[in-house]
Amino acid sequence: MITIIPAIDIIEGKCVRLSQGDYSKKKVYNEDPLEVAKMFEDYGITRLHLVDLEGAKAKHIVNAKVLNRIASKTDLEIDFGGGIKTDEDLKLVFDCGAKQATIGSVALNDKELFYSWLEKYGSEKLILCADVKEEKIAVSGWLDVSEITLDSFLELYEPKGVQYVLCTDITKDGMLQGTSIDLYKRLNHDYRKMHFIASGGITYLHEIEELNNAEIYGVIIGKAIYEGRISMEDLKRFL
Repeated sequence: MITIIPAIDIIEGKCVRLSQGDYSKKKVYNEDPLEVAKMFEDYGITRLHLVDLEGAKAKHIVNAKVLNRIASKTDLEIDFGGGIKTDEDLKLVFDCGAKQATIGSVALNDKELFYSWLEKYGSEKLILCADVKEEKIAVSGWLDVSEITLDSFLELYEPKGVQYVLCTDITKDGMLQGTSIDLYKRLNHDYRKMHFIASGGITYLHEIEELNNAEIYGVIIGKAIYEGRISMEDLKRFL
C-alpha cells in the first residue's frame, strides 16, 4: 500500500503553501503547524513531510524549533528538508526529532559530503530530493535550475545505495492541476532499487489510486488537502 505523507511547509513559523515554488505566491493556512500535525495524526497519518522554506532560501536551517515542537508533541515520523548544508545542520535535524532528512542541494553540489552522510547515518535516514523542472534538477528552494538531468542524478546515487527518492515536478507543485504520474511510473520502472515518493500537484483521489496501483512507495499531498480537493476521510482507505 502506498504511504500517505501530508506536507507542512513553514515560513515564519506558519503553515503555508506556495505555487510552483514562488515565494511571492504564499498562502497561510494555519498559524500553528503543530495544530495541523495533530489533526493529521488524529486521522491515522503516521508520516509527515516538513519543509523549512525559509531555510531552503537562506541556505541554513531557520525553523528547527517548529520541527522540535511537532516531534516532541506527536508520534509522527517526520522527514525534514530545507537548509541542510552542513554536518551541524544535519545533526540538528536529527537532534530535534526528525526520523529522516531530505537532502537536495548538497547531493547536487557537494557529493563527497553527501557520501559521508550516507556512510555515517545510513541510507534509511536520508531521502534524496530530486526537484525537477523539465527533467533538470532544481535546488535552493527551486530558485536555481541546474543543467543536471534527473536520470544522471539518480544514476549517480543508485549505486551508492540510496533507498528513498522524493521527486517533485515543480511545474505542477501547488497548481492543483494534476501530477506527473507517467514520470513516477517511469522512474519506478527504471530504478528498481529505489523507493520513490511522488510529489507536486497531487489534486485528485484517482491519482493516488493510480500511483498505488503502480506500486509507488509514497505520495506527498499538500495543497489538495488544505484546499479541500482531497479529504482526510478519502485518504483513510490508504491508511
